[in-house]
Amino acid sequence: MRMELFRPQTVGASAASSVVSSRGYTMSAPENLNDLYVGELQDLWSANDQMARTVKKLVSKASDPALKEMLSNSQTGIAEHTALLKQLIADAGEKVKKEHCKGMEGLVEEATKHTSEEAPAKGPVLDAVIIAQYQRMSHYGIAGFGTAASFAGTLGLKDAQRALKKATKEIYGGDQYLTKLAETSVNIEAEAEEA
Repeated sequence: MRMELFRPQTVGASAASSVVSSRGYTMSAPENLNDLYVGELQDLWSANDQMARTVKKLVSKASDPALKEMLSNSQTGIAEHTALLKQLIADAGEKVKKEHCKGMEGLVEEATKHTSEEAPAKGPVLDAVIIAQYQRMSHYGIAGFGTAASFAGTLGLKDAQRALKKATKEIYGGDQYLTKLAETSVNIEAEAEEA
């Protein structure tokens, strides 16, 4: 994931002032846990922006009313989490900016491919695909927000840790809801399509 982007270049005697990502962005190599924490927040901001654009497209593709409602509501949650990330970056005394998230970029490409380019016809099978792709993106968020919460706790940023844990729990709650929706209706309806 991110660690490849932070590998210091070994040019001359100084090894680690900045690196260039595969997208051409110049980033500072982390020198301490605070750098890792802020980098995680910046990465998550980009991930959220990418996911928000994708979820907006998925709402119109969903057929199941509960899935449609959940996707619509999740856009508000993503926006709230993005606002939290921006605030935490500012609270850390850093310039409020994001770093392009390659991890979410790949997940978004997969979601687009499976829900648009190679999508089944509208209906329960497409709904099952949408759930699977949404959950993949959400799992990135669970891992990222959980990691940022851990960093915040170690740095003694208790308020930030609480806020990040709350966000992680909210994302996980949405994931659990979609699992239940898939197992109790969407996947059953998708299986019945084959009969």
